[in-house]
Amino acid sequence: MPVTYVLPIKSAGPGNPADLEEYLARLSRWCRAVVVVDGSAPAVFEANHRVWSSHALHLPVDRDVRCRNGKVQGVLTGLRRVHTTAVVIADDDVRYDLETLSRVVSLTDRFDLVCPQNYFDPVPWQAAWDTARTLLNRAFGADYPGTIAVRAAALERTGGYDGDVLFENLELIRTVEAAGGLTTAPLDLYVRRLPPTVPHFWHQRIRQAYEDLACPLRCSLWLSIVPGTALLVVRFRWPILVAVGLVVWALAEFGRRRAGGRQIFGVAPTVLAPLWVAERGICSWVGLVQWFRGGVVYGGHRIRRPATAKRELRRRFLAGTTGRSR
Repeated sequence: MPVTYVLPIKSAGPGNPADLEEYLARLSRWCRAVVVVDGSAPAVFEANHRVWSSHALHLPVDRDVRCRNGKVQGVLTGLRRVHTTAVVIADDDVRYDLETLSRVVSLTDRFDLVCPQNYFDPVPWQAAWDTARTLLNRAFGADYPGTIAVRAAALERTGGYDGDVLFENLELIRTVEAAGGLTTAPLDLYVRRLPPTVPHFWHQRIRQAYEDLACPLRCSLWLSIVPGTALLVVRFRWPILVAVGLVVWALAEFGRRRAGGRQIFGVAPTVLAPLWVAERGICSWVGLVQWFRGGVVYGGHRIRRPATAKRELRRRFLAGTTGRSR
């Protein structure tokens, strides 16, 4: 297929994730090019190179690509090696099959950017908990995935995207849209994702809540959860929590049923949805405190901006500038 698969990664140890070599071997048969940009320590990089270089172009981050978000450094380095009409950018836990990869690439013929729908497989408790977020996002629109397909011409128009933000996928989406690009998020385009480890899951709680600061309406909703619940309990007593929980369950179940989701998502995430909402309400306040303290630490850098506002990106493109960090 006329697509370059760009995978930014920073491994904790050689061959991590364990099944990545097999996955890269499959990708090399399906894609015109596979580019793995590895920000691992030198010893780990060399060990990875011996295994992965037979299936992909395995290279370090370009030294002249400078931004606070290490993942974006990897993506921008990989984009320099793109000579195809389409690009798929994916986290190291994303696992396409041939059918979904073919479909996402074909959609770039009509759209500048395509957001698939991720799902976890297998589904331990931490994956079920995180899937509650996915279902609620589907109830109101679409979820933000760990992979995006982009038309190469759209990336040339934008000149890249800002890497000094935390929510890099939202930044890329907004940048393409600000440049006049057409985006789509098919709810039935399901792409498998490996579940996070328990330590990684806990590490993501505050970071994911902090990313919501990029969406003022969404953030306002989450910040209202704790004080709003307290006021409702004072006014209507504890039975009101049952009513609120039923509403959240109904929304999550609606998201699960959209676009054939019942064949993909189990019931457990729907049951856990009220608990996820309570967690996000608490973590959003912690994230707000972190913002006042200068941002969250991610990949060894403190990042204050979750993402660039849409109006600011439009202003930049009208002024003839781009959002790319160097």
